[in-house]
Amino acid sequence: MNRGVSLSAMLAHPSWHDVTLLAGPEDSRAVQRPVVAQDLAHPLPEEPADRLLVLLGGADRGDWRLDALLRRAHGAGVAALLVPGVTALRMSSTLLAERLRLPVLGSPDPLAAYLALERMTAEPGLLRAESTLRTAQVCARADETVDALLTDLGELLHRPVALITADARHLAGDPAAVTPAEQDTVARQLTGPPLPRPLDLPSGARLLTHPVGTERARPRLAVRLPARLAPEADAVAAALEVASGAVRERLALRRLDLERSARHRTSLLGELLRPAGGEIPDAVRRHAVEFGWRLDGWHTGIRIGTGPDVDVAGLRAEVTDAFAAERLGGQVVEQGDGWSAWTSTDQEPSTSDIERHAAAVRRVQRRLPEVLHAYVGVGRAHPGPTGIARSLGEAADAARLAQGREASGRFFHVDRLGLAQLLLAWTRTDTFQPAARSLLEPLSGEPGDLVRTLTAYLDAESSTAETAAVLGVHRNTVAARIARVQQLLSVDLADPDERLALHLACRTAVDG
Repeated sequence: MNRGVSLSAMLAHPSWHDVTLLAGPEDSRAVQRPVVAQDLAHPLPEEPADRLLVLLGGADRGDWRLDALLRRAHGAGVAALLVPGVTALRMSSTLLAERLRLPVLGSPDPLAAYLALERMTAEPGLLRAESTLRTAQVCARADETVDALLTDLGELLHRPVALITADARHLAGDPAAVTPAEQDTVARQLTGPPLPRPLDLPSGARLLTHPVGTERARPRLAVRLPARLAPEADAVAAALEVASGAVRERLALRRLDLERSARHRTSLLGELLRPAGGEIPDAVRRHAVEFGWRLDGWHTGIRIGTGPDVDVAGLRAEVTDAFAAERLGGQVVEQGDGWSAWTSTDQEPSTSDIERHAAAVRRVQRRLPEVLHAYVGVGRAHPGPTGIARSLGEAADAARLAQGREASGRFFHVDRLGLAQLLLAWTRTDTFQPAARSLLEPLSGEPGDLVRTLTAYLDAESSTAETAAVLGVHRNTVAARIARVQQLLSVDLADPDERLALHLACRTAVDG
């Protein structure tokens, strides 16, 4: 028996983009190979049951013989009728099709629709072979970038094509392949060995995936299909098998470029931070200019630390994108377990400039992927080429302190570094710790983790917005918690002495 396909799936296929349902139900009944009738008066072909009857001509919408054909087709078990044109049927024909539950389709080119269904049902092997050949041609002539290849592949398949991570995050291509709401569902289905597999989506669509490489953490090619159409799925799977090799090759070339550029940046920064004889050689200055690094003016260093297993070179683009999103024009260099960065200004920044800059760097930190668990330190502004090294050194000290400071959002500015170290030393004395615990005792057991909220609030210099960002809650929630703290402790946070005492006590609770 010929292989049948779903009528609703065919209506969602690109080859039937101009086919319209004129009357009757749009259901998922299986349609076998199509058969042809020349006109309304033409006898029905032999064995038309469960097949699409294609009327090539003589489909006058006002002709009574169209209603007669509907009755004859229904009596013969025809699955659906395709007529020329897409104008509406007359009311009597529409009601008859509804009563008979016989789908009536229209197309400006019924012969093309016939041929598309014929190939889908009778020649699925040919579809797969053509898909393989055309994909190979696309891979051969596409640009060397992954995005260009995925764009060309999407145009060939007429479907969203993307490259996703093993946990379903978007890397390249069409974001419509996997929506953010579907990411968790797809990630759960991608667990296990990296094998080609179809995934069912909550919307009823299907996602075909193919690994790019054999390692479990390797990315996957993904194509979104709106309906279950087995011949199309087979053809797309063949396309992905061919394309995966081309994508893997482009990723390898891009990786080589990334690592080469990272080595050059890291090496140049090392020469800048450790100049021979205390002076920066002319060759280093020239290379810095070639990289677009500014050496004059005032520089503020930023250190972004992360875990040892993070792909620092591969994720640099996300860091630079975060800086650009906050309009922080600066340089980002891969260094150790993280990135060293700095921004430059013509004049020495004022106090308000420093505060705005620190707030912008905090926002950069929040833009970074959560999987990085980034901790950030910011240095002071220093002038000239040697100022870059001085500020980055301060930023590294601040970052080391920030690494263990969850209450501050794992963020520290060097201007607070000296006070922070003094407070930490004071809060570790044997006489202060019992008093601090007693002072904060009324907050224990209260909902909302009031000690942590108070600590973050004092670290943020009473900024509810900044505290809300650190804690991941609404600013109204912070305000309500702080009001509750003042009520429970009978304190006035506007009083500097009471603020200092509470800040010391909170440091004991958090760090001790």
